[in-house]
Amino acid sequence: MASPSRRLQTKPVITCLKSVLLTYTFVFWVSGIVLLAVGIWGRVSLAVYFSLLDEKATNVPFVLVGAGTVVVLLGTFGCFATCRGSTWMLKLYAMLLSLIFLIVLVAAIVGFVFRHEIKTNFESNLDQALKDYNVTADRHSEAVDTIQRTLHCCGVQNYSDWERTEYFSQRGIPQSCCKNQGDCSEEDLKDPNKAKLKVFVDLIGILLSCCLSRYITNNQYEMV
Repeated sequence: MASPSRRLQTKPVITCLKSVLLTYTFVFWVSGIVLLAVGIWGRVSLAVYFSLLDEKATNVPFVLVGAGTVVVLLGTFGCFATCRGSTWMLKLYAMLLSLIFLIVLVAAIVGFVFRHEIKTNFESNLDQALKDYNVTADRHSEAVDTIQRTLHCCGVQNYSDWERTEYFSQRGIPQSCCKNQGDCSEEDLKDPNKAKLKVFVDLIGILLSCCLSRYITNNQYEMV
């Protein structure tokens, strides 16, 4: 009578196990493509927002691109190893998968724990960018203008944040806060009572920082 280990080596069982492993490897490979795409999108579309975070945060898109590339290459290797049925290749694939899982799990936990610091850091940097705002087109001033035009917001909490800046005492609230660019005179923008009728008044600062922190932490969880 054949032993249990012998029965497990029958062709149907091996074929079934290969199919399951190939399916998992394909899903793993697709997740790498997703990470790669999100990293590229973050670098291209969210660069202006990351410019108001500290230097470490600006590297997040590059980390995602790098992680996505590694996952895609490892998924390709796993698929090849499964099709070949090579024992040493499958063992190596399993070891690398375990290592990546542990690294990503730690990264996801760290991102979740420090998500509030990301929010606080962004608000602090945005507030400082408002205080240093000028029309000389420096990087942070351009970022503030782009954010206000794109997200239809004004200031960190609301338009009144500008009243505490040096720029306001000289020229009022920036044009980038205006709902209608053609309906905002400098006189209106220097008067808070008139300005509030013509500028965006949404409390967008907190919302934006939350979105950024979710972008960072959620994409870490996608890797898991």
